[in-house]
Amino acid sequence: MSSSMARRPESVTSDFVARFGAQPRLFRAPARVNIIGEYTDFNDGLVFPVAIALYSWVAISPRQERCLRVYSSNFDEMAQVDVDHPAGTQGGHWSDYAVAVVASLRAQELRLQGADVLIQGDIPMGGGLSSSASLEVSFALALLAVAGIDIEARQVALLCQRAESDFVGMRCGIMDQYSIACSEAGMAMLLDCRSITHQSVALPPTARILVIHSGVNRRLQHSAYNRRREECAEGMRLLQSRWPGIRALRDVSLPQIEEAKPLLDHEVYRRCRHVVSEIQRVRLAYQALRNGAVNELGTLITASHHSLRDDFEVSCPELDDLVENANRCPGVLGARMVGAGFGGCMLALLASVELERTVRELIDRSTTVLGKRPWHYLVEASGAACEVQFKPCAQGGYQR
Repeated sequence: MSSSMARRPESVTSDFVARFGAQPRLFRAPARVNIIGEYTDFNDGLVFPVAIALYSWVAISPRQERCLRVYSSNFDEMAQVDVDHPAGTQGGHWSDYAVAVVASLRAQELRLQGADVLIQGDIPMGGGLSSSASLEVSFALALLAVAGIDIEARQVALLCQRAESDFVGMRCGIMDQYSIACSEAGMAMLLDCRSITHQSVALPPTARILVIHSGVNRRLQHSAYNRRREECAEGMRLLQSRWPGIRALRDVSLPQIEEAKPLLDHEVYRRCRHVVSEIQRVRLAYQALRNGAVNELGTLITASHHSLRDDFEVSCPELDDLVENANRCPGVLGARMVGAGFGGCMLALLASVELERTVRELIDRSTTVLGKRPWHYLVEASGAACEVQFKPCAQGGYQR
């Protein structure tokens, strides 16, 4: 029940051999979908992501020269990156992410190896499923492995976050890279973005998650994302003038937000109200999932969308129409935009009873709303980014 065009790992390996004439090592990193908790990570808050079985694949083989030859199958383009002096344009080109990862690793004085690299992604770009973070993590794992450098997954996530924030210019929090680098198969994670630690919780058998693309792509580094972050920071400065002991919006209560309303610009007030209420929804969602209370979880998911739409203003008409339509569909427990917004995907929580009928009806309804059949994916919870072991078979092809 998915319209994704996932590549098999042996196909990625074969493509590498055909292009570069060597046997590669193969790495993959999953996408992620955030069940609830948007724009809370850079406010020291809580998020509730799950890694999903759509992947960024990286095939890599070392070479003597001090540069990377990086080929993107998705764009059918080759780029070169100097491993000692990486330089990019921050112009929105796919290779900016490769350059950013190299720059972040080199900033830690890690000596990298020249290599030939092939990148292939299954994840729809601009869909809010963290295709960029997935690429960063898989690419970093591959570079570190061929250089013989062993770093724990948490540190890889931090280095990749720095790559996107400092070198690409997208001032993201830690959620995407951490959930991709540190997830467990079949589990969601409650991630504390202050301590950068998590607790895992199994997804219940009584509900499933369906992701549907609105058809609206976005380029966040050129969107209002960074402006929303600045508005949260402005709110924090004013709140700290009233309560000096608070460190982040994570420490603020809804009564305090209301008390401070006269101090805050109307837009800043609503941005802060979303973050504070969303962190509370994450706490309640975690308890609901632990207790198997999927109807309660669905209600919280829909409330999250309303807050993102009205207080944070990061939705769009297509997403709003999809969410409204989904919540009228029998078998749907709740729905919201997922990711940073301004386009991308909707997440719908579905009851497992008569699942196929619910998915079919929801896709048909979404087709009517959008005017075309949308890309969609019924979530399978993946494990963390890793190396995939494949070797040539005597009869040709590859085996695990």
